[in-house]
Order: sequence, then structure tokens, then C-alpha cells
Amino acid sequence: MSGLLSKDRIIAGAEFNRWLIAPAALGIHLSIGSVYAWSLFNPALVKRIGVVTSAADDWSLKGVVWIFTVAIVFLGLSAALAGKWLETVGPRMVGVVAASCWGGGFVVGGCGILFGQLWLVYLGYGVIGGCGLGLGYVSPVGTLIRWFPDRRGMATGIAIMGFGGGAMLGKPMIDGLLAFYYRAPEYLGPAETVSLATEAGRRFVEIGGSAREVVVIGANDLAAMIVPGPEGVYLTGTGSVGVAATFFTLGTIYFSVMMIAAFAYRIPAAGWQPKGWTPPTGNDNRKMITQHDVDINEALRTPQFYQLWIVLCFNVTAGIGVLAVAKTMMTEIFGTTLPAVVDLKFAATYVLMISVFNMLGRFFWASLSDFIGRKTTYWIFFSLGIVLYCSIPYFAERVSADPAVTWLVGFYAATMLIFTMYGGGFATIPAYLADIFGTRFVGGIHGRLLTAWSTAGVLGPLAITSLRENAVISAIKELVDKIDKTKFFEAFGASHEQLDQLVAAKTVTIAKLMEIAPPGTVNPTPSLYNDTMYLMAFLLFIALIANSTMRPVHPKHHMIV
Repeated sequence: MSGLLSKDRIIAGAEFNRWLIAPAALGIHLSIGSVYAWSLFNPALVKRIGVVTSAADDWSLKGVVWIFTVAIVFLGLSAALAGKWLETVGPRMVGVVAASCWGGGFVVGGCGILFGQLWLVYLGYGVIGGCGLGLGYVSPVGTLIRWFPDRRGMATGIAIMGFGGGAMLGKPMIDGLLAFYYRAPEYLGPAETVSLATEAGRRFVEIGGSAREVVVIGANDLAAMIVPGPEGVYLTGTGSVGVAATFFTLGTIYFSVMMIAAFAYRIPAAGWQPKGWTPPTGNDNRKMITQHDVDINEALRTPQFYQLWIVLCFNVTAGIGVLAVAKTMMTEIFGTTLPAVVDLKFAATYVLMISVFNMLGRFFWASLSDFIGRKTTYWIFFSLGIVLYCSIPYFAERVSADPAVTWLVGFYAATMLIFTMYGGGFATIPAYLADIFGTRFVGGIHGRLLTAWSTAGVLGPLAITSLRENAVISAIKELVDKIDKTKFFEAFGASHEQLDQLVAAKTVTIAKLMEIAPPGTVNPTPSLYNDTMYLMAFLLFIALIANSTMRPVHPKHHMIV
């Protein structure tokens, strides 16, 4: 097996068509790129027990979003460690290990969901799957740059375009599988016909002489149901969201596709170059394209490495937090104000469109960077991105005051443009590295730079979930102060003095409070993400400065030939 996977075994012949590498790279990246569809699992994972809505013992949104974060952290760590290994063993070996980790991670994670062990989901999808992400991510990039020295930006755009498009293919599979495996819980009837009791913030009914926990669906909860159903009382633990079986199925599919792609890898022979292409002589100072090489370890001693690290980290931070909660964010900002337009299906399509524009941006911006230069490309990303992130709170505020589709269109357009630049940043960074440090060790240097992605994978979701959580608690307290205490007791079977228990048990939510709030009360849900968007704009400003001060590497760091 080691001989079958060895680097020597995959050296291409003189007549090999270099374009055949593109489908193999896309196969790997389309598979691992489904990580961008993680937010499609969120509604199911937070309703694993309640099914129609979250029960007291269900996992929180913050808890399941961090699974995505852990996967991105291990993506960067494994890519950093595997960069030099990739140069030694070649892309086929790395691709096979990536397929085993990514497919196997889904299986282990599925077991965690099945048995209610959240730590197993973290271990499977987060740690093992994250290692598969990192190995799968770096395996085609350096290979394509060597096959396309004449079109570096386009080459990396091809490979990394697949990663951005993974959610586009993953979305219909995930939605279809979740619907196929879904089983509705037992319906007990409208709330007014069921005798409910409240204990420690939880709702119960008496069935056969014993207390059984239930969840209550109100009018404001209908839009968030995975599968539409009537208002009323549902018995917890009697249905299935189908997410465990979906994990098992996806693991099998992705493993198969990635193994086929890994065995299709080839690398060029030493000294190979495209027919009719002459390598440029001297440095291209306008675009900062060097003809010298910098060793992997020496690159870490240059200020340029850390400037690019900041550029990648903050560009990713600004986008990845939104990606982690995209479906939830769309539902919360516009589902409460435009319920006839924005339901869960609309929000799922929003995730799909993010993937489309993420993918298109990777190819478009990376290809454009071949003509205008990498530094100019990133200047556009950050200067325009600051304006776009600051526009999101404006659209949220306006739709609360005036529920018109115009504000939804503006939000949609702004976020789609943001995600073209988010994807474009990923696709352009390997070519930027090749320009600054040369092509010889670009795969290994790129792997180490991806630790910036790991850091962003923590910062982005942490910021957006923590700030959102604080905003939710603050909004609930403000709403409770406006609600008549008698109405509050009638709705929840407990006094407002037990608010902390009721919130912890998910009995009291903003949606349920709005049902009994005084007429004219403004729903605070659309503004839950405002502070996060302003923070992201500030991070882009720091990245703008780092990119604007980029200079060529000092000759003392160049390898001596």
C-alpha cells in the first residue's frame, strides 16, 4: 500500500494533460467544502430531543456552533503540520488520509448524536473531521501551482473554488437526507386543551400517572419548525430529527468521492514547464512577484509571513462567524419581520446562495489577481468589506421599523458580495504566498499560514455567539419589564421572578414573549447581530493596514542556489 501511495508512483509522463488534475482537486475540495453547510445542521442539532422546538435538555446553539469552530481549528493545525509532510510523501498519500479522517469523522459524530454525547460529535466532526479538512485542503493547492506556473491565481482559484462550492452540493443532500430520516414527535393537542404544569422552568403533562416533559409550539414558533406542523403540545423524545442517520450517510459518500480523487492525483516531473511558456526573468516589482525561493522555516522569520497571517486571519474571522450561523441569522433578522417571505426553506436557500457566491468569488477574484496583483485585490476586499459589514445593522434596523422586502434585498446583496470576497481571500492567498516566497515550498508555507484560519475559526463564532447571547438576555429582560405580570404567569405557569430558570429551560424566548407583549412593541430579534457586524468591520480595518504596508522579502532570506 505504501508503494501504491508513494510520491514516485504518481509522477506524470511527458504527455500528461495537466487539466486532468483540476477534477481531482475539485473532488476533494467539494467534499470537504461541505463544512460550510454546517449551519444547516444547527436547527436539527438544537432540537434533537424536542424535535419541533428545543427542549430543556437539548444542546444550545452556542454549543453546536463550536463544533464547527473546532473543525476549523484542527483544519489549520493539521495543515500546518502536514505542509512539510506533503512535500515529502506527495498529494496521493495525504489525500487518502484526508478521505479516511473526513468520512470517519462523520461516522464518529453520528454516534455522538445517536447516543446524546456531544463530546463525541466534537471528537468526530471537530477533531478527526477537522484533520481531514486540513489534509484535504492543502493536498491539491501546491500541486496545481506547480502544474500552472503561468496562471497561479487561476490555478488556486480552481482548487479552492471547490471548497467554496461544497455547501452548494451539500445543501440538497443534507436537506434531503434530514427530511427522509425525520420523524415527527407525538402531538397531544392545542395548548388550551392540555393540562400543563411548570416545574423548574420545564413544562410537563401527566400521562398514565407519570409526569412527561413536553414542548409547546406557539404561533411565533411555527416558522422555525423543521417540518411544518400545528400549534400545540408535543411529547419530547418521541420523534427524530434524523441528523444522526444523515451523518452516517454523508460520511460514506464523502469517503468514496475523496478516495477516487486522491488516486487521480499526478505531479509534474522535475524541470517540467508548460509548452510555449517562458519563465519571467527578474522580479515584477509592481505585483511583487519574486523569482527567488524562501525555505519553509526561513519564511517564519520574515515580517511578510505575519502580515499575510493577519490578512488571512481577519478576512476569515469577518466571514466565518456569519457562515456558522447563516441560516439562524437570516431567520432571526427577517423571519420575524417578513414571515411570509423568510421561512426555514428560504433561510436554507440563503445558505446555498452563500456557497454559490463564495465559490464564484474564489475563481473570479483569484483570476483577476493575476492581472491587478494580489495586494490590490486585498485592498478592494478590505475597503469595500468595511462598508458592507456596517450596512448590515442598518438593514436590520430599517426592517424592524418598516417590514419591507427592500431591506431584505439590500441585506442579501451586501452579504453575497461579502462572501465573494471571503472566498476570494482564500483562493488568492496561495498565489500571494508564491509571489512573496517563491513556488518551491509554497505548499508547506501555505499549510503553516492556515493556522490563521484556525484562529479565525475561534474568533468568528466566539464573537458572534457571545455577542448574540448577551443581546438575547438583554432583550428578554427589557421585554419582560414591558409585559403585565399576570399575563406572564398565565403564559408560562410561573412568575417573572423565576425568569432565569425559565430562560435556561428554553421555556421563555423572545418569540414567546412577543406573543404577549403590548401592541406596538418592537421585536428586538433583528438587532441581535449589530455589535458583531461593527466588530468585524474593525478587524477588516486592521487587515487593510497590514496589507497596505506589504513589501518584497529582503534578499537575505532568499535561498542560495
